[in-house]
Amino acid sequence: MPTPPFRADHVGSLLRPRAIAEARHAHVPAAELHAIEDAEIPSLIKMQEDVGLKVVTDGEARRAYWHFDFMGMLDGMDMETRGEGVQFHGTQLPPVHPVINGKLGFPADHPMLGHFKFVQEHTKVCPKISIPGPSCVHFRTEPVDVRPSEYKDPDVLFTDIAETYKQAVAGFYAAGCRYLQMDDIFFAYLCDPKQRDLRKAMGQDPDWLIDRYAWMLEEAIKDRPSDMVIGMHMCRGNFRSTHVATGGYDAAADAIFNKTSVDVYFMEYDTERAGGLEPLKLLPKGKKRIMAGFITTKTGDLESLDSLRQHFDDASKFVDMDQLGIAPQCGFASTEHGNAITEDDQRRKLELVVKTAETIWGEA
Repeated sequence: MPTPPFRADHVGSLLRPRAIAEARHAHVPAAELHAIEDAEIPSLIKMQEDVGLKVVTDGEARRAYWHFDFMGMLDGMDMETRGEGVQFHGTQLPPVHPVINGKLGFPADHPMLGHFKFVQEHTKVCPKISIPGPSCVHFRTEPVDVRPSEYKDPDVLFTDIAETYKQAVAGFYAAGCRYLQMDDIFFAYLCDPKQRDLRKAMGQDPDWLIDRYAWMLEEAIKDRPSDMVIGMHMCRGNFRSTHVATGGYDAAADAIFNKTSVDVYFMEYDTERAGGLEPLKLLPKGKKRIMAGFITTKTGDLESLDSLRQHFDDASKFVDMDQLGIAPQCGFASTEHGNAITEDDQRRKLELVVKTAETIWGEA
């Protein structure tokens, strides 16, 4: 079985197969939906293998959201439907809100352990699962929805979030996972002037948050076994091909690169909203790898191989080419609604990821 890191990779989510989407829309019983998912996911895995990827996921096909499903399955967390959803550029998420009702923890029977095992049992290449990073539990939960009195102290809250994720890392390792990805997108959000102002209005220092988010992530992963690779994805929002945030990685680069022992960084770089490549110079020399997201998942327009090679030439001015790889800038369906692309677009994008890696590094 190939072992990470790879030159060609992807963030994880894929457009939901029609049978799964229709079953969800029809609100079929849970057992029936599970059977449909079991029947459809092997085809998603095969598609990834067929395009030449050495790492596959279940496309997050069992989830409605990239983050809320995982979080709602934690001890102490619930999802409530009320009011308005998170505002994206020109649209809103459905009105689902995370709440913390009790002591946080990672249950030994967390359903996504089984989700990973299913992928592992249905592939001969490297199985990967992506989960929301620890910052998500804090950033996405409104202060009024943090209900235990002890969690009004942010240090107590952050300590328990970190411990919960430490349990998750151990749980996935015990399940056989050797490549775990955390979607810690809020590092990028906290580089956006508007998002920073919103946090300040809440009485939170965005730079302090960046530091504490890095601390939580490192606490969660620092004791992992040496054969477990940790990936980390950052973007600025992805819902039906729209976004939330804008701004370069400058404010967060030192924290993510030098205050965590993350192995692989998936970094959105498909538009000018991501800023310049200069922050890449802060990556320490060694084995850490940046999967540069020069290929967008928000539209079906296919990037040219020549333009991608130029992007990598530009990136190599700041970081050694040997510490680079390629992946799309985000998933294709961060929620069950999916981006404004087709399954054919999705496949072509993944084929381009592999072709680019083979062209530049001679391997995927």
